[in-house]
Amino acid sequence: MSSQLQQILDYLDQETVTEVVLGVGRKIAIRQNGGYASLTPKPITRDQLLNLLKGTPLLALLPDGDATRPPVEVAVFGRRLRTQVTRKADDLLLRIERAPVPKRDEVSFDLDVMELELEPTETPAPDPRKRTKLPTVHPRTKPATVQPRTKEPSAPPRTKAPSAAPRTRPATAARGMKSTRMPKLSSSGRAKKSTTMPAIENEIDFSTLVARARERGASDLHISSGRPISIRTIGTLEALDSSSQPLSVSDAESLLLPLLEPAHEAQLARAGYIDLAIDAPGGGRLRANISRHQRGLKGTFRLALAEPKTLDQLGLPKDLAKVIAHHQGFVVIAGPSGHGKTTTLAALVDAINSTKPYHILTIEDPIEIVHPRKVAVVSQREAGRHTKSFVTALKASLREDPDVIVIGELRDRESVEIALTAAETGHLVISTMSTPNASKTLDRLIDMFPPEDHSQVRASIAGALRGIVAQRLLPAADGKSVVAAVELLTGVLPLAALIRDDKLYQLPNLMQRGRAFGMMRFDDSLLELLRAGKITEATALEATDNKKEMLATLKPPPASVIPPSAGVQLGRLFGKKDR
Repeated sequence: MSSQLQQILDYLDQETVTEVVLGVGRKIAIRQNGGYASLTPKPITRDQLLNLLKGTPLLALLPDGDATRPPVEVAVFGRRLRTQVTRKADDLLLRIERAPVPKRDEVSFDLDVMELELEPTETPAPDPRKRTKLPTVHPRTKPATVQPRTKEPSAPPRTKAPSAAPRTRPATAARGMKSTRMPKLSSSGRAKKSTTMPAIENEIDFSTLVARARERGASDLHISSGRPISIRTIGTLEALDSSSQPLSVSDAESLLLPLLEPAHEAQLARAGYIDLAIDAPGGGRLRANISRHQRGLKGTFRLALAEPKTLDQLGLPKDLAKVIAHHQGFVVIAGPSGHGKTTTLAALVDAINSTKPYHILTIEDPIEIVHPRKVAVVSQREAGRHTKSFVTALKASLREDPDVIVIGELRDRESVEIALTAAETGHLVISTMSTPNASKTLDRLIDMFPPEDHSQVRASIAGALRGIVAQRLLPAADGKSVVAAVELLTGVLPLAALIRDDKLYQLPNLMQRGRAFGMMRFDDSLLELLRAGKITEATALEATDNKKEMLATLKPPPASVIPPSAGVQLGRLFGKKDR
């Protein structure tokens, strides 16, 4: 088995390959260009993994009990490797990388006393007339053993170190493992078919799943043990293929676990879930959540946009651009979870990026849409990766000379407090909240603080608020896409007075007459979409919060017609004579 392990580790000699993954119940895989490719057609068993590691220092790294050991460096087959081992019950996982190349000043070999222990091989007698050379040492490897040699007058002259015995492939392999050459990888990270290795039948490739989900126009991809692979299209979950079968525990883990780095796996084991961003080769960027549930492992992937879209491309009202026309203030993008808040936020940031030479600082968890370089300077920071948390990044942001601070989501009181402080000190702060409408957004912002602080919080919000955009995605009339219905609340003086005086119950009346202030009610947005033919009447009635008012607008009662006989009777009633 050592020769097969040697073949697998040979992949680390390729510059694009950064990691080899060996685990019980999963296929042997390599990481290339940010994606994973399987090298074996089936997951390997515990016995196969132990046989694969037999006779190598890697076998000694396996812990006796459940543990995740820190990465250690070990020499295997003449190369220096960085290996991390995780054990949970009978499951074993090894992540093997190339060890970092030591700096020049860290490599200090005494050439006069260095001697390598090599496998014994027959070599010709040295020729004393020729000048001998010391063996070449690869910078990534260290000699297996360095023994000082005492210098004696009668010591024989140094000879050229014998070369290692040529690598040979065994004629036979242990039960359950193929002794064939592993396939080479293409630039996309997928394994090419090899004439010496049988083709993998019915193998599920993660990048292929993502590409097929995008072709179907899906917004989310769901991979869960015990369930068929599913996608969300137009707000509805359905199977990716009609013939899809429920995934087994091992199939789900073989798809999801290779997407995680060692630190992510440690968090998954500790917290039971992990949020991260993934670049799938051929599938684009994804926002992922991987968690454990009763039946095993589950992954939910939001199919992110390759680049931010404009408000026109999203079909949003042009009035939304007014909320970012201010040089300072507080703007909130609200809406239920999964209704496009991040996409709208990216569109507003892109509008600033395209027109103003500002410094835009974003704090996200994780980074979902990458902003290209345009007029502004955009610094995107990911909580947990580039900074400890949202709060830590927000505190540091005030010293980074930003013009615009973008917060992925307001989650707690401390983040809201810092956001309001930044808005009051001359920054434009844009963020999202998972609230259904503008009124609930204001209530949530105030209720995050204790009652004794409500008066001060209302004053801060009244002075800093520049707008609240609340949106909801609805099925389009063509049945193939979604459109956004929007509620827009602008931060004008009458609104500031209602917030400061704790009279938010009057907010519907203000929005009723707020067209002059650039406000837009949710029902008005529904009517505009309906008149434009973008949604159906049934969709508008289902989405509205006031069906009676919507029905009265859509189907007004017919004008009353007074019959002639009624006019005669009315004339007699008032004492008029019939003519």
